[in-house]
Amino acid sequence: MKRRTILAAGAGASAALTLGASASPASAAGSNTKALLHRWFEDTYRSIEAMHSDLGLATDKIDVSGAKPKRSVQTSPTNIGCGLWSTVAAAGLGVISDRTMRKRLQGTVTAVEKLERAHGFWLNWYDADTGAVLTEWPETGDPVRPFLSSVDNAWLVTGLRIAAEADPSLRPRVKKLLSTADWGFYYTPFDPADPAKNPGQIHGGYWTDDDTFTGHWYGALNTEPRMASYLGIADGSLPSEHYWHTFRTMVPENEQEQIPEGEYVTVDGVKVWRGHYTYRGRKLIPSWGGSMFEALMVPLFVPEGEWSPKAWGVTHKRYIRSHIEHGLEEEKYGYWGFSPANIPSGGYSEYGVDAIGMTTEGYNSKGVVTPHASFLAMQFEPGASVANLLKIARDFGAYHDGLGFRDSVDVREGTVSDFMLALDQGMVAAGLAQVLRPGLLQRPFRSGGFSKNVRPLLAKEDFGIA
Repeated sequence: MKRRTILAAGAGASAALTLGASASPASAAGSNTKALLHRWFEDTYRSIEAMHSDLGLATDKIDVSGAKPKRSVQTSPTNIGCGLWSTVAAAGLGVISDRTMRKRLQGTVTAVEKLERAHGFWLNWYDADTGAVLTEWPETGDPVRPFLSSVDNAWLVTGLRIAAEADPSLRPRVKKLLSTADWGFYYTPFDPADPAKNPGQIHGGYWTDDDTFTGHWYGALNTEPRMASYLGIADGSLPSEHYWHTFRTMVPENEQEQIPEGEYVTVDGVKVWRGHYTYRGRKLIPSWGGSMFEALMVPLFVPEGEWSPKAWGVTHKRYIRSHIEHGLEEEKYGYWGFSPANIPSGGYSEYGVDAIGMTTEGYNSKGVVTPHASFLAMQFEPGASVANLLKIARDFGAYHDGLGFRDSVDVREGTVSDFMLALDQGMVAAGLAQVLRPGLLQRPFRSGGFSKNVRPLLAKEDFGIA
């Protein structure tokens, strides 16, 4: 889709633009701005409703190029998790009734209970209509290997925990589901004699057809797999020292995007390289590729900035500011926010700010902005985020009335994606919920093992950048 139509943002447009970039989202938004954000949530949730199969599973994406949205066949653990937390958010914001929420959550949990699992975890791709494990990719017929992804399972477990918190009748069922999901399955204990093969980190995943783990571990701390780490540390299936064995940056001797500054420190008996990058004069903790969702999906649920204000709280804000300056000043796109998404002309790709990612291959912005990135930033930079989204909607017709923002825009070509992805719409829904009703989706992650095991770790964190 290539067009440059103008979308009227409604009465909330001028009010939204008055939001100060440093204002708190809960207190600073005027009534018109709140109404605009609420409308965005309502439309986004409609797109998520359109993704759901009769079985109650959110599919991977919908095509909105035709008269009616056309959903995909496939679903993944992450997609299902997004559907769960979006439904809880919809009830919390008054978009659906509590009764409707309970009915939908119970239907999804019933479907999840029937899905085939291995080693206590869910496989990566299912048919959303039947619940069968996919063996062929619906769009091409290519074979699909059965795979257990640690990070995708983390997002399903996140959704299940949120569902159980919202509907107490689900708690025993969710507890039973999670009783066999032992995160230690993915974990390789640290061995100082051979840290390359025994790094104290979690594997990316496991191939069930030949009983092998992936050859890589999730080593970078400031990436979305840390949700799996937090879940494991919270429930006791991972040792707390695992947190300190992940990388703030790689050590200076390792090839990476830039030579980090920092020092070695010892925390809880673990030797840690306390490294950081500097981008445009700003010290921060890089992600793996430089994308927005790597750094900012987790704090939608875990209050990292609150629990670690001089470490996580600092780097989150600087990471966002780096995206803003990359888009507006460095590349002069006029827009910002770069994260893996649908390619506007078709397919899928990673987008990011190369300089704030560790990998030398980098995620480049390529002129493609992704609206969900601004919603991830909104709890920290409400004014800048709303203004950016209004410009994207106005200049490219990227807002689909009744369904929300399309997945991506190539601002150089004026090309807008014809798709909406469950993952990205799920982040939009969670981001809006965190602004409109702060803490709504964070409740399961503020008590129990998170309060007892995770919060003390974050309190000790010191990136050396404050």
